[in-house]
Amino acid sequence: MNFNTSSSKQTWSADAYSTHGRFVADLAGAVFEWLAPQAGEKILDLGCGDGALTHKLADIGADVLGVDMSDDLLAAARERGLKVMNRDGHKLDFPAEFDAVFSNAALHWMSQPELVIDGIWRALKPGGRFVAEFGGHGNVAAIVTAMRAVSARREGDESLAGPWFFPSADVYADMLADAGFDVRRVGLYPRPTPLKTGMKEWLKLFRKPFFEQFGTEADSVLDEVEQLLRPSLCDARGNWTADYVRIRVEAVKPL
Repeated sequence: MNFNTSSSKQTWSADAYSTHGRFVADLAGAVFEWLAPQAGEKILDLGCGDGALTHKLADIGADVLGVDMSDDLLAAARERGLKVMNRDGHKLDFPAEFDAVFSNAALHWMSQPELVIDGIWRALKPGGRFVAEFGGHGNVAAIVTAMRAVSARREGDESLAGPWFFPSADVYADMLADAGFDVRRVGLYPRPTPLKTGMKEWLKLFRKPFFEQFGTEADSVLDEVEQLLRPSLCDARGNWTADYVRIRVEAVKPL
């Protein structure tokens, strides 16, 4: 039986993200250090979400603009007093106006990375830098495999288990170089990530379309995926960890 009747588009709730996804911003210290933002710089925060990191940039004194496609998350960012707008990362139309483009945990959601990179290039002034961290090759591999296994057994759409772009360091560096960037540093960083509210909440937040395709059986599918993951990602005290691998990059648009 095929249950695939729902939209594959990921949607976001600002409240749910704040409760179950706050670790995304909390664990961004390393990429923030790579960015090394300075007061007075004009910075584009690509995939700003609810503005947690955008706010940090503004507090430093940067002239920061956040862009995202979730109206709910953007509303939460505006409540922080931030300057944000709804923009598709594949269609950035800023003409060489930023000293830096920054992105955390967003680029893996953008399925046409060449278009994103081209837009980032256009947005940067000559000499401007691009600093980002997002899912790299091997990110949430166990989680995706469990979803795909359950989907195959239930005749669902396996592609909804892992719609992301998770490149290796070499692949992404080549893509940036092909667009004209000088890549200063890039690497993969395994980062097992504690899930304080559990695996089910992570699954419901980040892979909502996968479970929605099963309609009234969504909860039983969720249970089945969780049980497959329990031996590898849950310890004896019931603490869950997601098998994250991040790619972090710094590249510069030549003068």
